[in-house]
Amino acid sequence: MAKNYNTARERKIGKQVVAKKPLIDKKLKNTIWTIITIIVLFVFFIINNTRTEPEEGPYPPNYTPSQVNTNN
Repeated sequence: MAKNYNTARERKIGKQVVAKKPLIDKKLKNTIWTIITIIVLFVFFIINNTRTEPEEGPYPPNYTPSQVNTNN
């Protein structure tokens, strides 16, 4: 008596194509990429705001300062 081991396997019959099931659901995949993007942006935000301010340098050539209204 021969045993049938292929009972759970899907077969291709004729021109019918067996659809492959994705490893991760599309909605879950989009959520994961959104979370990763937010975390990366948050890390860049922290790095940008924790650095020291650069020293003030000289004015560019041909710079004319605007009129400052000083009321005492």
